Amino acid sequence: MAGQGGLRERGRGLEGPASSRRIGNRNRIDRTGMPSHQEISNFIRTTFRSVWALELLCYLRQHRERSLSHGEMVMGLRGSDLVVTQSVDTLSAAGLVIAEADGSVRYRPVTAELEALVEGAEAMYAKSPDAVRRMIVSAANPGITAFADAFRLRKD
Repeated sequence: MAGQGGLRERGRGLEGPASSRRIGNRNRIDRTGMPSHQEISNFIRTTFRSVWALELLCYLRQHRERSLSHGEMVMGLRGSDLVVTQSVDTLSAAGLVIAEADGSVRYRPVTAELEALVEGAEAMYAKSPDAVRRMIVSAANPGITAFADAFRLRKD
């Protein structure tokens, strides 16, 4: 039933632009469960200390059916032992991976919301890798970003 403002009655409530989102203090997620662009950006800035950590997460997600050893992750990323160790620690603390008894690591986010954020981050990284890299670097090094911004030409 169409009403004012293009709203139509469906089920027990009204559907329209505002009702397709959760209301409250939390960031808004649409009805499909996909996080917003802003929510994904915030997730990237607060979760990843380096692009290596995001790369490792994507690699583990591609191999989600099994756990990967430390050596497999180093070879798969073509990174160093230190980079992989630090990235695993970061991802584990964020609740995105689990370490098995044998020391191997498996992609396993602790919530469906985290899974959706990871999916969104991976898609954003595939679409705009430079923008995602800038997000990570600016969050990890705010002083460097402020210094670089001082040399930007301003539009008046």
